Amino acid sequence: MGDGKKLSSLDASFLYLETPEMPMHVGSMAIFRLPADYQGDFFEAFKAMIASRLHLAPILKARLEKAPLDIDHPSWVEDDQFDIDRHIFRASLPAPRDRATLERIVGWMHAKLLNRARPLWEFYVFEGMKDNEVGLYSKMHHACIDGGAGAALTNMIYDVTPVPRQVDPPAARAKAGQEPRDIAADLLDAYTQLWNQPLDPAIAKGIELPRSGKSDLGSILFDNAMYQIESAVRFAGAIPGMLKSVTEVVGKISDPSARESLASMASPPTILNKSISSERSFAGASISLSRAKALAKQAGGKLNDVVLALASGVVRRYLLQHGALPQKSLTAAVPISLREEGNTDANNQVFGMICGIATNIEDPRERLTAIIAQSTTSKEMSHPLRAFMPQVSNISMLGTPILVQILALLYSRSSLSDVLPPTANITVSNVPGPRQTLYAAGAELLHIFPVSISTHGIALNITVQSYRDQLDFGFIAGANIIPHVQVLCDMLPEEFEVLERAFVPPERQSAAS
Repeated sequence: MGDGKKLSSLDASFLYLETPEMPMHVGSMAIFRLPADYQGDFFEAFKAMIASRLHLAPILKARLEKAPLDIDHPSWVEDDQFDIDRHIFRASLPAPRDRATLERIVGWMHAKLLNRARPLWEFYVFEGMKDNEVGLYSKMHHACIDGGAGAALTNMIYDVTPVPRQVDPPAARAKAGQEPRDIAADLLDAYTQLWNQPLDPAIAKGIELPRSGKSDLGSILFDNAMYQIESAVRFAGAIPGMLKSVTEVVGKISDPSARESLASMASPPTILNKSISSERSFAGASISLSRAKALAKQAGGKLNDVVLALASGVVRRYLLQHGALPQKSLTAAVPISLREEGNTDANNQVFGMICGIATNIEDPRERLTAIIAQSTTSKEMSHPLRAFMPQVSNISMLGTPILVQILALLYSRSSLSDVLPPTANITVSNVPGPRQTLYAAGAELLHIFPVSISTHGIALNITVQSYRDQLDFGFIAGANIIPHVQVLCDMLPEEFEVLERAFVPPERQSAAS
């Protein structure tokens, strides 16, 4: 991390969009169980284990270094004053020390901004819960992580046996510094090579020009120029692929049936699509993974369709109770990872699609069938655009950071999200997790409920993580919009049963009666 790795535009945008009402960190509420005969101090054992493994996820020791005058994206630099006691805290639950109390506290804590002078993560360990349970609330800024990079962190925190494995200490690394003169010479070489050959997209994609890595203004401008050239070359190398994407998208949009599906992706205004306050309401619930997969198979869809149908059913019930269900179907923003298999770089490679979730259909069977048809169309509409995203996510213009920060503040202060049509009504994410049992410092992991991000205009976020044979749902909302999101969580098991019953073959139904 000592080399000052610059954030991509997408990662940096999570910093610029952050305001006191809209923190941009993600987290989880994990529930562990200590063995009945546990002796010792779990908090100290957990902290010591993390300390010994920090080198597995270097981002945990990196803090942000701002560019002078905010003319460029900040960089990650190693925090030479890193102190683990500023990141892992012993927390305590008031009576009755149950999960509902923990959920309330997690919602409250998730609303607090992380300190940007330090590495952007915190862990809180809650001991003394009922049934020998321990709660672990973790939060990490979205600028350093997305689902795929989470694998590196999972590897750091968890073990597959109750006895933690030994992790080798980091190997010593020599740092080689380059003088600006060498850099200038390298640059000229790189330039000459560049223009002496036809532009091969494969070469363009991998081009890396030298950097000074220094933080004085001249070096920053030099590094930024290198970055711009790299971006331009990569962009040029990607043009043939991008043109193909554009042609595909234009072809799809000009197709009359595609126009209908585009119209169906427009989102109606609802009571959930307003500006949010700086407080959060959080709750978690679990259902069986194998039953959800069986249901998806019977319905002819995928697990993600069942997750969307459950979110749809729960939100539909909630809006009906409040006399606020629009006639037009609600939509969900569904993130899709762009990360290639095996790529664990700690940065964001995420793109999204908008899906209609058929809240205008009362019958649960018809609703799931409609969602399956819709999500297939949405994937086809979004897929060609995925080729754009890696290029777009790295385009940086001098001076943009200051501009984006001002716009983000203006948007959050202006209540524009109260009057503009929402891009989507809710956010629904499905994160695949490990099937085998995990442990941390000798405690068995029972659940891992995701704690995600609420934004202005999309107050409710439902994120699902699979673990063992369960789907752990984390519901988070702006507390001014849904004061007790537990209400939605409580509807989930019943909604799941209603969907299952709708797909039971008729002969099994008559046998049951």
